[in-house]
Amino acid sequence: MLPSLLRTTALAIGLTASTLAMAQTAICYNCPPEWADWGSQIKAIKAKTGVTVPPDNKNSGQSLAQLVAEKARPVADVTYLGVTFAIQAQKDGVVGSYKPAAWADIPDGLKDPNGQWFTIHSGTLGFMVNVDALKGKPVPKSWADLLKPDYKGLIGYLDPASAFVGYVGAVAVNQARGGTLDNFAPGIDYFKALQKNEPIVPKQTSYARVLSGEIAILLDYDFNAYRAKYKDQANVQFVIPAEGTVVVPYVMSLVANAPHEADGKKVLDFVLSDEGQAIWANAYLRPVRAAAMPKEVQARFLPASEYARAKTVDYQKMATVQKAFSERYLKDVQ
Repeated sequence: MLPSLLRTTALAIGLTASTLAMAQTAICYNCPPEWADWGSQIKAIKAKTGVTVPPDNKNSGQSLAQLVAEKARPVADVTYLGVTFAIQAQKDGVVGSYKPAAWADIPDGLKDPNGQWFTIHSGTLGFMVNVDALKGKPVPKSWADLLKPDYKGLIGYLDPASAFVGYVGAVAVNQARGGTLDNFAPGIDYFKALQKNEPIVPKQTSYARVLSGEIAILLDYDFNAYRAKYKDQANVQFVIPAEGTVVVPYVMSLVANAPHEADGKKVLDFVLSDEGQAIWANAYLRPVRAAAMPKEVQARFLPASEYARAKTVDYQKMATVQKAFSERYLKDVQ
């Protein structure tokens, strides 16, 4: 009888511990530790809230696809997405409503009025350049430069049909070369021409591949380039192309019917807290709460005169036309 009782008690204790452990876990889709310094954010969330957020290396497109596939039985509690994917997630009914602490500090236009998505930080797209990997070639300064044969085999960009940063790159070059969100012909023509330089087109974040020199020039955000330069001490430059570029928000949402909703909400509260926003700022992202940007970090950015070439776009329209662009890219370029 006693061994049986001990086994039963041990089982009950084990189940209780397991339940408690699960209660302190929030599953986040698209929280890669090598991207936007999610690694530091995840550690801080655990230290301050007790909630474990397992790292996840999906991109925005992969995350949305999985959220839709799991709609009847959600696995994730929160998700981090490029704004156009978040707008689509809202249309697909896979995100819930939650207005986190500091909601009032988020400017209108950078959040859904009902709390189905809200900006946590933004980035400016440009060229992340490993100068050493160029082996003496000049640092490219324009979209036109990337078409020169000098850069054959040196250029990379994330898949525009899957990754948000890839789509942002397509929007940026399209706008810079005279296109609009109603006319992607200049962007499609550009990617066709770029194929002559045999670009590398991964689906996931390629930060490490730039640092290693495998990719010398990556269409990427300012925050990744500054992190490489100032944190990892790499000989990396960030270039805002002469013809112009775009700035875009990254957002988070509570997943509809999240299995660990309370812990998911703790995560969302933290990333907008003073400490959470400071982590983004120290990783060279522009926190949505502007007061969180330390002056010493701001001083490491390119001058305001360079950023004047970075424009906002109609993000709702950008989301609306994304599917049609992706289909055209897959048909005409890939």
